[in-house]
Amino acid sequence: MSLLDRFFKLQQHGTNVRTEVLAGLTTFLTMSYIVFVNPEILGTTGMDPGAVFVATCLAAAVGSVVMALAANFPVGMAPGMGLNAFFAFTVVGAAGLPWQQALAAVFISGVVFWVLTLTGVRAWLVAGIPASLRSAIVAGIGLFLAIIALQKSEVIVANSDTMLTLGPLNTAPPLLALGGFLLIAVLEARKVRGAILIGILAVTGVAWAIGSVQYQGIVSLPPSLAPTFLQLDLPGLLHHDGGAPLAVLLQVVLVFVLVEVFDATGTLYGVVGRAGLLKLDDGNKRFGRALLADSTAIVAGSLLGTSSTTAFAESASGVQVGGRTGLTTLVVAALFLAALLFSPLAEMVPSYATAPALLFVAGLMLRELVEVKWDDLTESVPAALCALAMPFTYSIANGLAFGFIAYAALKAGTGRWREVRPAVWLVAGLFVLRYALE
Repeated sequence: MSLLDRFFKLQQHGTNVRTEVLAGLTTFLTMSYIVFVNPEILGTTGMDPGAVFVATCLAAAVGSVVMALAANFPVGMAPGMGLNAFFAFTVVGAAGLPWQQALAAVFISGVVFWVLTLTGVRAWLVAGIPASLRSAIVAGIGLFLAIIALQKSEVIVANSDTMLTLGPLNTAPPLLALGGFLLIAVLEARKVRGAILIGILAVTGVAWAIGSVQYQGIVSLPPSLAPTFLQLDLPGLLHHDGGAPLAVLLQVVLVFVLVEVFDATGTLYGVVGRAGLLKLDDGNKRFGRALLADSTAIVAGSLLGTSSTTAFAESASGVQVGGRTGLTTLVVAALFLAALLFSPLAEMVPSYATAPALLFVAGLMLRELVEVKWDDLTESVPAALCALAMPFTYSIANGLAFGFIAYAALKAGTGRWREVRPAVWLVAGLFVLRYALE
């Protein structure tokens, strides 16, 4: 047996090096769009896009290596969609924290996630949150991404009478964005690998052809990481006067932790469950190590200069073609490191080229709404409120707060308070405290 066979137990998992490499390439193609989207989103906070590009690639590589070596799971890691939007548009945009303090909040959330996993509180928390609310959180984040995508592409614009209205569809940004979205959807329906990446590159190519963007090359040495590396401002975040007020700090960390816990746990269950890895004798033990790898990646990403790193659901594509071990994830890590050489291409990509990716991912996340118990008003009303509040208040945090508080209140008001798990009471109480401290 080769070294790779022995270390990753390839024969035991019924796979081989060729299959694992192919699975790693497939997973990378389906999730590599994040190297274009993440700098675009975090760049709105004042962060240097070139440094964010490097941080994104390095965080994805580090997280994937840790996942491969610690858990031997075929699950790629990268800065998560939704979490980067919360970072940019809620924590920095709405709450007004400098991005350095927002990175510090990501760091704290990673440490908290790590502690929750080690102590078993994470499992208690996940088990205590009703399925309807968990589904609504995912769908609400999808709606939040959708409105961001539609605004960035100018498909919708501000209006003094109706707040929002349809933008001018006879201009390049909305036309190219909508065309890119349809291209991605058609390619995905035809099961073309890397459909989202192809959509981004196609829109960028058309934009270059019509003179909307300037050609800057394809390959070069990576930009400097210095503008974001170790720039997190933990003292500033924790200082009551000069940093974040207690209510803001509580909300930011709470939301980061909740979304990270649900996102990582749900994604890992889905991907490794599809691979049949949870049925193995060491499946649960490896699952715990995978969660520790996730929290470690969050901390590492905050030090490098990016929003929370998490397991990617797109890893299911690699599992579909036979990936069963951490060798798949190790290939993903190597390809993210290779992506560092394509920074000029990343700088060319306009916002309306990444908007189709956001919109398509948003549509996939809305599938979660089928899990809501729509025939039970005490379940459906809080779920709907949670999902709708996120885009309409432009805040994932407000959506979570409305959902949890409404769930506890409706169950108590209808005499069904015994159905509310302690985890819901705890989270709802923390959100009430957050508003009371404003």
